[in-house]
Parts: sequence; C-alpha cells; structure tokens
Amino acid sequence: MNSPTVARDAAPTCRLFDLESIGAGLVFADSLGELTQSLAASGSVGTAVVQAPPGTGKTTLVPPLLANIAAGVASGDERPRIVVTQPRRVAARSAARRLAALDGSRLGDRVGYTVRGESKTSPGTLIEFVTPGILLRRLLADPGLEATSAVILDEVHERGLETDLLLGMLIEVRELRDDLTLVAMSATLDAPRFASLIGKHDGGGPAPVVDCPSALHPLTVDWAPAAGPRMDGRGVTRPFLDHVADTAAASHADTLAADPDIDALVFVPGAWEVSYVASRLRARRASRVPDAEVLELHGQASPAEQDRAVSGRNPGDPPRIIVSTALAESSLTVPGVRLVIDSGLSRELRRDSNRGMSGLVTVSCSRASAEQRAGRAARQGPGRVVRCYEQIAFAAAPAHPTPEIASADLTGAALVLACWGSPGGRGLALPDAPPQATMDEAIEVLRELGAVSPDGLATELGKTLARIPADPRLARALLDGAATVGHRTAAEAVALVAGDQRAPGADLTRLLATLRASKDPGARRWAEDVRRLEAIARQERSAVVPSLPTPVNSSSPASAAEALGFVVALAFPARVARRVPGTGPERYLLSSGTRAGLPSGSPLAGHEWLAVAEVSRAGGRDAAGTGAVIRSAAPVAADTAEAAASHLLLDTVEAEFTQGRVTARRERRLGAILLSSTPVRPSPDEGRAAVARALAKEGLGTIGWSAAADSLRRRLALLHRELGAPWPDVSEPALLARLDTWLAPELEALAGGAGTNGIHLTEPLQRLLPWPEAARLGELAPEWLEVPSGSRVRIDYPDVADDGGRPVVAVKLQECFGWAESPRVAGGRVPVLFHLLSPARRALAVTDDLASFWSGPYAQVRAEMRGRYPKHPWPEDPWTAPATAKTKRKM
Repeated sequence: MNSPTVARDAAPTCRLFDLESIGAGLVFADSLGELTQSLAASGSVGTAVVQAPPGTGKTTLVPPLLANIAAGVASGDERPRIVVTQPRRVAARSAARRLAALDGSRLGDRVGYTVRGESKTSPGTLIEFVTPGILLRRLLADPGLEATSAVILDEVHERGLETDLLLGMLIEVRELRDDLTLVAMSATLDAPRFASLIGKHDGGGPAPVVDCPSALHPLTVDWAPAAGPRMDGRGVTRPFLDHVADTAAASHADTLAADPDIDALVFVPGAWEVSYVASRLRARRASRVPDAEVLELHGQASPAEQDRAVSGRNPGDPPRIIVSTALAESSLTVPGVRLVIDSGLSRELRRDSNRGMSGLVTVSCSRASAEQRAGRAARQGPGRVVRCYEQIAFAAAPAHPTPEIASADLTGAALVLACWGSPGGRGLALPDAPPQATMDEAIEVLRELGAVSPDGLATELGKTLARIPADPRLARALLDGAATVGHRTAAEAVALVAGDQRAPGADLTRLLATLRASKDPGARRWAEDVRRLEAIARQERSAVVPSLPTPVNSSSPASAAEALGFVVALAFPARVARRVPGTGPERYLLSSGTRAGLPSGSPLAGHEWLAVAEVSRAGGRDAAGTGAVIRSAAPVAADTAEAAASHLLLDTVEAEFTQGRVTARRERRLGAILLSSTPVRPSPDEGRAAVARALAKEGLGTIGWSAAADSLRRRLALLHRELGAPWPDVSEPALLARLDTWLAPELEALAGGAGTNGIHLTEPLQRLLPWPEAARLGELAPEWLEVPSGSRVRIDYPDVADDGGRPVVAVKLQECFGWAESPRVAGGRVPVLFHLLSPARRALAVTDDLASFWSGPYAQVRAEMRGRYPKHPWPEDPWTAPATAKTKRKM
C-alpha cells in the first residue's frame, strides 16, 4: 500500500498538529501557505526547496505541515511518517525536543528522534528526526521507504557527505515513488542549485523555491583582532585563544551591564580549543564575570552536556557563556544568545592522497559560516558579534565551506553507492561528483575487503558490511576479529575506534581501560555501542572470513592490549607501524610508507610495533619531526602485526647496480617496513633488470664513455642528423631503448658480476653500424683531417645532444697557407669549422671559409702577430707561401 502523500490540488484539512500554536512568533509561519501551494503545484508535485535563514522556524514548522498534508489524504488507519535529517545528533535531539514541547506531547510519542545508539520513538511517532547516517542505512534496507510519507533534508547547504548521498538517492526513489514528498532546506542563498537538481530529475523544471525573509534583528559587528597570529606551524596559538577568552569575558561583562539576561556564544575550531577557552573563562569568572556559567558544546561532550548547552536557562539561572565548535553554527538555536565571539576558525576534513590519510585541519572559516555565526546573536533581539580577526582576513576567506565529498575519505560512501547500484556514483544526481582519484582509491579498498565485485556492485559480504554502523574497514575487522579474539573483544575495539572519545597520548589501551571502569555518559554510550556491535557480529558471522592465526588469549591485561592492537591492525593494515631504528622513541614508519610521530610524552613511545587507528597531517611538523601525527594506536607484537597484515608481506630479491657492480639482498617486507635483509647472489634476470634500472635512471655514463667510444658516438650522431637512416640514432633515450640489441653481451657480463672496468662501449657501438654503409664511415665522418703542412689533425665532432653543432678542427694558422677550399664532411653537407691558432695555440680566427679569410682578415692578423711571433712565418701572400708547422730557419 502506498503511503499517504501531499494533496495535489487542495490545502490540507486534517489538523494532526496545531500549526498556529506551534508557529506563534516564528517568521516562517507566514510562508506555510506558499509552501503548501508549491508542493501541490502541477509539474513539481511533492518537491520543494525551502530557503530560510537560521531562526525563522523552518525546522520547527515544515515537518508538522507535511504531516498535516499527508494525513489529509490518508486512507483507513494510515498515519503519516515524516523523517527529518539533521546533520548532528545534538541538533536532531534538540529539534525533536522543541517540537514535542510546542506540540504539548511527550518526547517519543508523536515526535521523536533516532541517532546512533539512541532512539526516542514509538509506533505512533509521526515526525522523526534522524541523522543522515541512520536514513542511509534505512534506504539500503528499504529502497522504497514504503513506511515514509515525506523526507526533509535539513541544512543541505552544509554539504555533508551523507546528506549529498541522500539527496541523490532520494531523487531516484521519487522516480519510482512519486507519492514520496521530498523537501530540501537550506539556510543560505544556494537553494536554486538544489531546486534545479531535484527538478531536473523530477520530470520538469526546477523544484519550487519557497523563500523566507530574514528573522534577524539589528546586528552590530565589531572587530577585535589579536596582536599576534591566529595560527602557527603547530595549529591555533595559545596567545590567540587567550585573546578570544579575554575578549569574550570583557564583551559579556559589558553586555550584562546593560542587560543581565544576555548569554554569549563563543566559536572556536575544535574540542581542545573549547576546553582551553572555557578553562580560561572560568579562571577569570571571579573578577570579570562573577555570575556567568561557562558551558562547553562539542561532539565529544556527552548528550546531557550538549542538551544542557543548547537548552534555554530557567528563571533565576545565571547568564551563560557557551564555548562551542561549529556544531552551533547553523542547525541549532541557542536560546538567550545575543552576543557572539567568533575566532574565525573552523575544522574541515582534508585528505592527503600522497600519504593516504585524512584528518581535520584548522582553516579560516568561510564567509558564509562567519555570517551564520554572527546571525546567532540577532535571532531573538538586537545582537552583537565580535570577530577576533581582521576585516581583510574575512574578505580573503572562501565564500562557502569545502563540500565534504571533495575532501573526505570515500570508502564508506563508495560502499553505500555500490549497494545502491550506482558504483562510484555513476548515474546519480549528486550536487558535486566525487573526485575520481579518491573514489578509485576507495573502490580499491572495497575490492581488497571483498565488498565489491569486479563490476563495482556490492557482494553479499559488502551488503553485510554496509549494515554495520562503522567504516567498512572496521566492519570487516569486527567480523574477522570476532573469529580470533571473540565477539565481545572485537566489538570493544571497533566501538573504541569508531567512537568520539580521544585517546590520551594516542594510547587506545589507556582509553579502553578508562571506558571499561567509568560510568560517565560517554562510557555508557560506548558500552551501548559495544553491545550493539557484539550482537551484529554474532548475527553476521555467516559472512565469509579469511583464515586467521590462533586466537589471542584476552584474559590478562597484556593480552587484552594485544587483542585490541590485532583488531585495529585488521581494520587498517596499511597503518601497521614500526619504530624507525636510530631515531627517537616517537618516530614510526607505517606499512604504507608514511612516516609519523607520536604526540610528545605519549605512553606508547618506545613500543617496537603499533597498530595505528588514526593518523593525520600535523598543523606543521609534529613533536617527532615527521609532519604527520599518530592520533590513536595500540601496541602490537611483530607476529600479530604480520598476521593481521599478511597480504602486505613481500619476500623479494632486490638487486642494484652501484659502484660498477651488481649486488643483491633478499628482503622481507611488510609493505614499506623492512623486516630482514640478507646478501644473496642475484639471478641473471635480476642482474640484468638491476643494470637496466640503473642505466635508465643514471644514464650510460654509469658504465663510462672512453675517448674512442665518445668520438665514434659523436661521428655517428652527426651522420644520423644529416643523412638519417640507416645511420643509427645514438642519443641517450634511443640507446637505452635498444639495450638488448647493441649491449647484450656486456649486460650479460655485468649481470654475472663483472665490473665496468673491463667494458668499453666502442665495440658495442660498432654493432649498430649499418652494412654496407659502414664501409664509408671514414669517408663521411673521418676522425682525422690532413692539412697542407702534412699534419694530421683530429676533427672534434659536436656533442650528441647539440642539434646545430659543427665539426671543428683546431690548427696553427701557418699549417694552412695556400688552402683555398674549406673541407666538408657528411657527403659535402657540413663544412668544417676552423679554429686558426697562434703559435701559442690561442684562437686568432674562426672560419668555415678559408678563401675569404686569406683575402681579408688575414692582413690584420699578420700586422698584429708578426711582431709578437717573429720566429714564425707571416708572409704577405698566404696563397703561395709554403704551409709549415715549423719556425723560420736561423740566419
């Protein structure tokens, strides 16, 4: 049975939700009629894009409107189900809680939410707020979303990867199910882009855009740049964070003097910066803000802490300063905030394809993000934003954040697309196509996991991995690890790596011990994840898994750490790391070839082997001096590391040609990590390959050109240049390309251990001579030239690489008297260039036309030289004077 849908020709008459009561005081209430008509408009039935600034009430009003519309056309006992995505768990919980309160119902009854590890819903839930990942997995399990009447994608302007995928997949669903209502909501001015995308695949023009005027009150913008830089090579500077905290304290104190009910919201880039600024504010509280409560809001905070920060304060509560990451930027309304302090920094995902790693990098936030942050202060009355940076930095910032699809690791996305039947995103209407190189890397990872078939579609194992709420590599490690260390231990390891908690000093074993012993909300959430993953592992064990080594005994703390490292290594074999010999205890080489360092003071320092769960680019060079930093890892034994990454083991003979001889070593490697190296005698094939590699890299000069070989090569090069075939090309690339033709015996000798001292290249070059033309070599490119004095003078041919070079003869001027016609080589094509020398063998003239020289310039040379060299002949008539290499006879 089809689900209830939006009425196509009439306004709804059902009142599941009292929109007048819910929308009281919300600006978007005035746009509900337009949205209703837009959804019912012919040619674009059931789709729309809502463009409304933060604080207008779109998240609160659009879901109940769609529920009312859907209920108006429902038949029998059918009840609508409206699913709304929110990019963050705290936003989903907050939006559901607020709508339920306005509806006067209990949270989880008519309005509920589902996020990872937590659900507040019931069979009677009409509106459900979810995170994008939850809806993605539902789509893979139920591609038609048969129990859903409408889907609302909120905050599409944030360009989260999962939201982009959902948009493309839901557009395809609507091609098969035109009764599914699809609404995309954006807080910025890019709504027409999404409208065009949805409408193009909906059989008509762009989907209608319902705009809503800004609900912002007057906003004062102040600039308070710090004296020093915001960031240096290691990240955000502490002096800058001190400046942000001091500015927040002073600005809030000034604001409270005028209105004691105003709260402040401080934006910094990450959880560490939140804690640092909050601590400094608490330390200043007694002197500058005596009654303010300082709260922290970031992804690692517990749900209770997050909910408390975004909830309004009760009468009589002290004013608040909420220090937050970008989490509070657009999808949340924090009641009471009329002052915003903005660091102008944010964390964005960046992928380093050369090192094969991704990580959050601190950057200047986009102008759109800065405007969103500022708007937080003017939602409920006149507000003020203080930007702790210069206006020029704001102007230079990018207009919008980088779409996550352009910078993220796409392995999980590639698996979703493979399960959906669109390998690599082929044929899917995505806002931006994924980068081809990154997608190819992701698909290759999935092939190694056995998750996709050669045609790119998901295998049965791939579909199993997609059902596990973790990165595909962790999902495979859960299944494989369960067979070796047990379901519970494998689930603990995967939940640990997939969770939000930060490992102190990058030590996952210490974090595991803390979570096992703790009862705080974060530990409870982790324990719930463990239970869920353990149940999945037991249920999905029918998937094909590889043969693994003897199970690790996890009964003692040492073996528990070993088990943890084993599962991490199973998930990320390319990140198995070994300490670099001869360096400090904090430097490691990953099997992928990346060098990375532990944070300073890490308890893991000195362990020979580590299984690394997370490695990212450092802001500059980290404490270990590698440029990459290990964020979380567990120690692992050498044999366990080899077992987990067994497909990376290589046993090869590495031969090289150095210092004129071939040597070889048998090397055993785990990826880029050298395990052992032993001298061996290379095989002939290995020796030949080593010589060929060295010659290709360093050139034939590695063997060495003798004077005779060089002379022959130059002569052949001139003939090839002037006469062409059959005279051979003897340039370096041409000779290297034909090694097996002209250098085969010498290569064989070198491969067998001979040195280059006994090899001369004259004979190999002679093998290239064309027959019978070779008989004319001496005629066409003679080595020597006989001059009128009777002397035989060597001809210097140009360098092989000199395309316009000429053959040169350097001879004393007196030896050429009477020589009128300049000689030529290469069958008369190239005149020889004469360097006519003084008795001291200094050049007096350079010419390829002797007749012209004797008739002209010679007279001036004679006048200058006869006094300097009186013992040598300088006749007035060089035409008739005898050519000689001797001086004048003594009188």
